[in-house]
Amino acid sequence: MLVDSHCHLDRVDLAHYDNSFDNFIAATREAGVGRMLCVAIDLEAYPAMLALVEGYDDIDLSIGVHPSDKEDREPKPNELIELAKHPKNVAIGETGLDYFHGKGDLEWQRDRFRHHIQAAHACNKPLIIHTREAKADTLQIMREEGASDVGGVMHCFTEDWAMAEQALEMGFYISFSGIITFRNADQLREVAKRVPLDRLLIETDSPYLAPAPHRGKPNQPLRVIHVAEMVAHCKDQSVETIIEVTGNNYSKLFNVALTG
Repeated sequence: MLVDSHCHLDRVDLAHYDNSFDNFIAATREAGVGRMLCVAIDLEAYPAMLALVEGYDDIDLSIGVHPSDKEDREPKPNELIELAKHPKNVAIGETGLDYFHGKGDLEWQRDRFRHHIQAAHACNKPLIIHTREAKADTLQIMREEGASDVGGVMHCFTEDWAMAEQALEMGFYISFSGIITFRNADQLREVAKRVPLDRLLIETDSPYLAPAPHRGKPNQPLRVIHVAEMVAHCKDQSVETIIEVTGNNYSKLFNVALTG
């Protein structure tokens, strides 16, 4: 089953679908996408996001606050744990560290990351980790907080093999987005060659990071097929194999049964 393991469905532009979320989901299903994970990035928007997707059995949810969102109220572990009790919720995140957008003293980011890992421990759910220009600190906090005990995914991976290898050693999956299709992403394609098949995921990060040949346009989950095709090329595998293994990996990591 073709699965988009990371998207933000509450932020997708529905203009092409007569501003109908139902139409958008129907088109996504028709394109062959059988499952999506709608990922939270702030607490203020979470109730509306939940209401938007609650009636769709093929959409899962996470709860978390993005590391670069300083304006949102600070999430406490108990609040994350309580929100994660909803039956559609399969993960904690996205969380992590982002030093590209962050300025000045970023101890608040590191504290927030630790709080998410603590919440993941408490509710026994995997983590969705975002990291940008913060490789050493991300890995250090993951080790210090025992992130390997709950596992998870390094989402929209853009780092080198050295980081991927350390994350894999901690039991994490590596997820590739449309960035892997970009002309200047040779290093990332080399990483994809080396990640074991049973640790691969694919995603769109919609509405961001549209893959080639749609780069620069608003992204949507049906374009995850382009990511699958590039990963298949990198690993000298059929697209069908990549679709199957990434679907199975998603099911295993997030403890959901895929049907259809």
